[in-house]
Amino acid sequence: MVVGSPGGSLGTWDTKAIVSNMFPLLIVLSIIVLAAGITLESAEEMLEQYGILAIMVPTMVDMGGNLGAILSSRLSSRLHLGTTSFDLRDKELIGNVLAILALAATIFTSLAVGAWILGFLIGSTLALTTLLTISLVSGMSVALIAIVFSFATTYASYHLGIDPDDTTIPIVTNVVDVFGMIIFISVSYVVVF
Repeated sequence: MVVGSPGGSLGTWDTKAIVSNMFPLLIVLSIIVLAAGITLESAEEMLEQYGILAIMVPTMVDMGGNLGAILSSRLSSRLHLGTTSFDLRDKELIGNVLAILALAATIFTSLAVGAWILGFLIGSTLALTTLLTISLVSGMSVALIAIVFSFATTYASYHLGIDPDDTTIPIVTNVVDVFGMIIFISVSYVVVF
């Protein structure tokens, strides 16, 4: 099923509608993202003991949100063009998902290797296999969450009559930031302890 149309009502530039939709959403998302900070604070001892993990945190969280933003933008653009299909047999849709997963695998492998090289230079005690495990398990989990929330947010926005360009990226990046932090800290605990 293809949804949206190039001349549909989702493409309006009504400032009042955008603000009235976004302001409450941003308040709720700001409260939700506090969970990421609380999770980070609870992991302070581990991050002090393994400083290289603390160096990985910003990239891990940022990249997960970026992957979701990329997919959300692509879905929203296709929606405005009238070519979005939420059919799982849609080859272009599957191609977008596979591209996000491939990008995630590349980014999170590079993150682990870069962290290991930096750790080697400063005397970190974590092995490359440990960093790869933490980075890939966390990163691919976050990528899957980003994919699910990208689809859910785009679909829900469309059906509520709200322009997905206004809602998808803030929702996806904030939710993925929270899940990214929780998953990264949890996987790190399991792998290093």
